[in-house]
Amino acid sequence: VQLQACGGGLVQPGGSLKLSCAASGFAFDEYAIGWFRQAPGKEREAVSCINHRADTTYYADSVKGRFTITRDSPKNTVYLQMSSLKPEDTAVYYCATDHVVGGSICGENYRGKGTLVTVSS
Repeated sequence: VQLQACGGGLVQPGGSLKLSCAASGFAFDEYAIGWFRQAPGKEREAVSCINHRADTTYYADSVKGRFTITRDSPKNTVYLQMSSLKPEDTAVYYCATDHVVGGSICGENYRGKGTLVTVSS
């Protein structure tokens, strides 16, 4: 199971970024995948997750209405479109999966390397 996040960078407050999570080594269509983040000095938190059928999603209250999670089966990729970014969104963003059929939509049994998002003027 391999997950690789990319797309981070420096963006001004109010700006947008789109993160990508490329998955390999497992049956992509059978498992939920989620995005998590960890800011300096804070615990890692679930940001947004999507089930294997893409008909159920989860969003943390802090990102509802600003972030959108989607998945593309032919590309084995999960995306996180982030808009109206705030300085408090600054963190390392990871994608992860439980890799358990019927498991948690926001599981973290397997987690890839993260990508840094910095929101600053």
